[in-house]
Amino acid sequence: MDEQFYRMQRLPPYVIAEVNAMRHAARQAGQDIIDLGMGNPDQPPPQHVIEKLCEVAAKPDAHGYSQSKGIPGLRRAQAAYYDRRFGVDLDPQSEVVVTMGSKEGLSSLATAITGPGDVVLAPSPSYPIHTFGFILAGATIRSVPVTPNDEYWRLLDAALYRSVPRPKVLVVSYPSNPTAEVVDLAFYERLVEWARENGVWLISDLAYSELYYEGVPTPSIMQAKGAKDVAVEFTSMSKTYSMAGWRMGFAVGNKTLIAALTKVKSYLDYGAFTPIQAAACAALNGPQDIVETNRNLYHKRRDVMVEAFGRAGWDIPAPAASMFAWAPLPPALKDMGSLEFSKQLLTEAKVAVAPGIGYGEDGEGFVRIAMVENEQRLRQAARNVRRYLSSLGINSGGT
Repeated sequence: MDEQFYRMQRLPPYVIAEVNAMRHAARQAGQDIIDLGMGNPDQPPPQHVIEKLCEVAAKPDAHGYSQSKGIPGLRRAQAAYYDRRFGVDLDPQSEVVVTMGSKEGLSSLATAITGPGDVVLAPSPSYPIHTFGFILAGATIRSVPVTPNDEYWRLLDAALYRSVPRPKVLVVSYPSNPTAEVVDLAFYERLVEWARENGVWLISDLAYSELYYEGVPTPSIMQAKGAKDVAVEFTSMSKTYSMAGWRMGFAVGNKTLIAALTKVKSYLDYGAFTPIQAAACAALNGPQDIVETNRNLYHKRRDVMVEAFGRAGWDIPAPAASMFAWAPLPPALKDMGSLEFSKQLLTEAKVAVAPGIGYGEDGEGFVRIAMVENEQRLRQAARNVRRYLSSLGINSGGT
């Protein structure tokens, strides 16, 4: 029997899973592991959201199939969010679709619009679904940079003109996961103009839109003139409302792409559980205190982590946004490689981080640190790191 499955052959070993397995084994053995590897929020959703979930779940008629594209009230709520946050007008019927988290949505859209022979431009380093969603669909990936500087535009044009066939899709994600880099509206305006001139679809992942720390709100690509002609954007309730396990996200924008995504989803699912969608409406339409609360929480954790790790002997640039820090390996250990460093940090310092190589070749030399533990635990992680570095003869300022 042939066991050479086409899509399985296109997937390399998932190196992040290797570290995750080590972390799980260590915890099963009773070790106290400080988990800064996965972006899993440690705070609960607002109480009124949980109450709405329970209220609707108690109704006898709430347990049947839902709507694949999302209940109308939830699509209207997302359109209202875009209006008040970005000043963008969306038609809830044709320009909004509900997804089971942005990860499912990105994968379903890749299935809908690409196939074998298509070329997709994706950032490196990047969140794995930005590349592997299209690889699973049969497309070919060509990497472009993440950092939005002059070199970005030069290499983007080079990728466009040197790819055969010409690229069909460009993926962008700001604030970036994993690098936490941000862009301004002028960048999106130039990008939309470039896409319209070159006949390229744009897919924007805006999962960390509300976690910004320098006082300037992150923009949406949909704010750029002409964006609806070429772009769709994914958002998620996971980080903004601490609802990661609820798997609730959205795609908005170009009607052709939204229709394609909606059609594929209609074959794959019947939509999220209706009580979850109703509770998501409550989150979007109700009090928004949690948005600023979470922003302040991660901002404070960022400052604590950067200060404590720096005194431990590991200088980490302060991220401008997101819940992640993109940390270069300590200079004395730069030749170790991000995977081996992550393994040693887990084994010797009891701190789990994500190896940068898991986010693409350009991620080598870095690890991603998720700010998902409280300030006390972050300081404890720094003390553990200090001891680990000292055991290798690397001096620190002490914590």
